[in-house]
Amino acid sequence: MNKLKLLAISSIVFLGLTNLVSASPLVDSIWLEKNITNPKVIKIDLRNKIDGGSYETYLKGHIPGSVHSDYLKDGWRTSKNGVVGLVPSAEQFQVLARGLGVSSDSHVILIPAGVSSSDFGSSARAYWSFKAFGHANVSILDGGYRAWSNKFPTLIEKNNPSKINKGNFIASFKPNTYISTENVLKIVEQQKDVVLLDGRTEDQFVGKAKHKKAKLSGRIPGAQHLSQANSYDLKSNRLKDREELASIYSIIDSKPIVSYCNTGHWAATNWFVLSEVLGKKNVKLYDGSMVEWTSNQSNPVIDDQSNLQKIKGFIKNING
Repeated sequence: MNKLKLLAISSIVFLGLTNLVSASPLVDSIWLEKNITNPKVIKIDLRNKIDGGSYETYLKGHIPGSVHSDYLKDGWRTSKNGVVGLVPSAEQFQVLARGLGVSSDSHVILIPAGVSSSDFGSSARAYWSFKAFGHANVSILDGGYRAWSNKFPTLIEKNNPSKINKGNFIASFKPNTYISTENVLKIVEQQKDVVLLDGRTEDQFVGKAKHKKAKLSGRIPGAQHLSQANSYDLKSNRLKDREELASIYSIIDSKPIVSYCNTGHWAATNWFVLSEVLGKKNVKLYDGSMVEWTSNQSNPVIDDQSNLQKIKGFIKNING
């Protein structure tokens, strides 16, 4: 065989591998099965307490070649001065990613359990973290482990954890998808034309309930409510299709968007849908969200429930 033919064959093989690795923000189980032995595809199983999972759950059954990392325990988010859910430093994230085998040329596949919208939030937040630290080639397994086990029940590994070869990923923080408390405060004080999108429950939005770590109930002034749960199909245990998501999120116009919740977990799902699925530009995630916002009680908060109680008290005094 001459050199020209060898070059042509090598090019075809290279292009084939490139096409296999290339993927969208969401990949399905069929795509993953086709790439299951590709060494550049790093499969990270994120099962944790949110979905009722753990490392022990992983050992009872996992996708072949996947590695486990507990989203709540392994440093995907950090705490500082009593504020939970914050983005780690570049050094911390680099150690985490390399320890899971991630290199600069890896395609990372994040695997939720596939049981709830809050569970999906684990993978959405981890996805955002990879993007924020400069790793663009990352996807979420649509439907998670449950979808895989339903589609390929015979392709399940048990007990033996996958061997991890340390990666060479270099983390470099990209602030274009991040916003600080200071800059959120500027939006509020200067009444900037920005959508503050609250992804929590309606009760938390109006102040009837709050996260246990938040100092105050209520919402950031000027916020618009759209629960992240609206994006999730409970029957299929995956995100709704793009057309339906476009309809749900059509209430969000072309203004810049800040997605927030309690700790930047639920907000990550709204961010993922808007930025990665629907392709909206200038969507930022406020990682500290209401827990960080209310840690400084001079930051303004709108609490409809409190106002309602004040009105009731006022009326009672008049009638009394």
